[in-house]
Amino acid sequence: MALTTRTGGGGGDKAPPPSASDPSLGFLTKRDTEVKLPRATRVKNKTPASVQITAEQILREARERQEPEIRPPKQKITDSIELSDYRLRRRKEFEDVIRRVRWNVNAWVKYAKWEEQQRDFARARSVYERALDVAHRDHTLWLKYAEFEMRNRFVNHARNVWDRAVSLLPRVDQLWYKYIHMEELLGAVANARQVFERWMAWRPDTAGWNSYIKFELRYGEVERARAIYERFVAEHPRPDTFIRYAKFEMKRGEVERARRVYERAADLLVDDEDAEVLFVAFAEFEERCREVERARAIYKYALDRVPKGRAEELYRKFLAFEKQFGDREGIEDAIVGKRRFQYEDEVRKNPLNYDSWFDYIRLEESVGNKDRIREVYERAIANIPPAEEKRYWQRYIYLWINYALYEELDAKDMERTREVYSECLKLIPHKKFTFAKLWLMAAQFEIRQKNLQAARRILGNAIGMAPKGKIFKKYIEIELYLGNFDRCRTLYEKYIEWSPANCYAWRKYAELEKNLSETDRARSIYELAIAQPALDTPEVLWKEYLQFEIDENEFDRTRELYERLLDRTKHLKVWISYAEFEASAGLGGEDNESEEIKNEVSYQEQQIEQVQRCRAVFERAFEYFRTSAPELKEERAMLLEEWLNKEVSFGDLGDSTLVQKKAPRKVKRKRSIPTEDGSTVAYEEYIDYIFPDEVALAPNLKILEAAYKWKKQKTDDTDDD
Repeated sequence: MALTTRTGGGGGDKAPPPSASDPSLGFLTKRDTEVKLPRATRVKNKTPASVQITAEQILREARERQEPEIRPPKQKITDSIELSDYRLRRRKEFEDVIRRVRWNVNAWVKYAKWEEQQRDFARARSVYERALDVAHRDHTLWLKYAEFEMRNRFVNHARNVWDRAVSLLPRVDQLWYKYIHMEELLGAVANARQVFERWMAWRPDTAGWNSYIKFELRYGEVERARAIYERFVAEHPRPDTFIRYAKFEMKRGEVERARRVYERAADLLVDDEDAEVLFVAFAEFEERCREVERARAIYKYALDRVPKGRAEELYRKFLAFEKQFGDREGIEDAIVGKRRFQYEDEVRKNPLNYDSWFDYIRLEESVGNKDRIREVYERAIANIPPAEEKRYWQRYIYLWINYALYEELDAKDMERTREVYSECLKLIPHKKFTFAKLWLMAAQFEIRQKNLQAARRILGNAIGMAPKGKIFKKYIEIELYLGNFDRCRTLYEKYIEWSPANCYAWRKYAELEKNLSETDRARSIYELAIAQPALDTPEVLWKEYLQFEIDENEFDRTRELYERLLDRTKHLKVWISYAEFEASAGLGGEDNESEEIKNEVSYQEQQIEQVQRCRAVFERAFEYFRTSAPELKEERAMLLEEWLNKEVSFGDLGDSTLVQKKAPRKVKRKRSIPTEDGSTVAYEEYIDYIFPDEVALAPNLKILEAAYKWKKQKTDDTDDD
């Protein structure tokens, strides 16, 4: 669209409205600058086309429609002047590039190759020398330089370049390989050997030594190769180098030489990380030589010295060897070795897994090697639990116990057994916890050795450092067996002093005095015992004290004891026991009673008195439960049942009606079971006892009695039906 403008001051032109123009747009309106996009059309037919185009087809068509590359036209040089101009121009271009990127080695190499194409070797050599001034540490530049000299058959120049390169960069193996390869191509074997010697002076890796050995073997110099192998294994004393040397000797039929090489390696590299590989190769070598016993000895030697964590392949090879060449015993040894490896792996992963140590020790004990068994025991007990808590030590302490038992019973080494017990007792933190079993085992060991003084010293230390009931019991048992009753009394006093609430100690102390016929001492001990403010089983102690007085026919003392016991507790069993005592006190005792009683009181009168005393105790008990403990109805019913049985047992002297009129009646009742939130949702049945003296106090009992009779009658009618 053409736009026309008018000049001059004519006022006939009208300016566009503000809404249609923008000062920044000049004479263009917004409508003129709007971009009108085509309206998006909706796809009506979405069915696939009949001809489909693949991605491969699209790429192929794009490649076919590419325009050809524009290449510069070839220039033809017809005379020397044009050639000079061309060379001058190219050299100027190369020099300009080098001036810009002087450190770029590729630019120098391109320049030198161009000069080489122009057959101007002096200029090419000059370019390489200039490049070496810039990057003399770049070994690729030296390689390009030397290859340039070799391509153009400048042998001496090439040697000069190689000498300079290996002198400047002796750790670049590629330079040495290329240098030696050039000398071999030229047939200069002596020069190549000299280069190898220069290289070996720099102590290269195994690849350099192997290439030197192969070089000598290519020319049939076996002795020279053997000498190089000697230097090689001295420079690199590793299993792979010795194995390579031995294979070299074996390949040439030198079996003895190969065996000596393996023996040297086994002595030198027994502690090496890869010693397993060496021993496996040595054993396989002996297998190939049909030396089965030698191979077995090598396997066993290796298994004894190679750490178990790195001997997995060794165990596998040994097991396969025994299956092929060994007998039953050998196969079992190999299997033991494999199991030993498994246990070693387990204890290495978790040294505090004492169950694995026990299994490992049992395995070694089944083999029977004392040194190995002791080694495993020492390694096991070295893993002390990390915390001083008894639950962590309970399993660990049995390692020491088994160790001591092994030394005593299997190894028959008593001094070592004594040392084991001593070290273990020193290790345990007795101020926090102790093990009575260990103290007792140590003392019993000394007794078996007839060293009673040492046993007493051990038990005394145990009582002084960490007293326990088991230690006191065993120590007293030993002294009692030896007949040292004064020592027993001292030990019981220590026992009671350490644990005054222990009724067992009091009872056994009194029993000792009773067996020694020290009645007064036994009675005093019982008195001291029942006077203690707290006891663990006081009922047993009182029972034994009462039985003691009964055995001594001290019936008055027994009654006094029962009264004292009733002051402390009114338990049903105490009342029943008291009544049974009164019923049996003096019965059948004509042989035991004094002559004075026999003359004054007849036997019939004595029985009547016993029945009266027994009945009086039952009446006191019944009165107590009726008045002081009315809620204990079940105990009162049990008391009446015992009383009735006793009256029946009295025969003609008994009066059953006295008890029967006091007997209660059983009634089933329900009571609510409260829940956690306090609401009542369930009921339970229970047996209630109604005594005759409670009938007058309960007016509703008649209704209950009538209901009870009705229910009983209904139950009887149901049974008849």
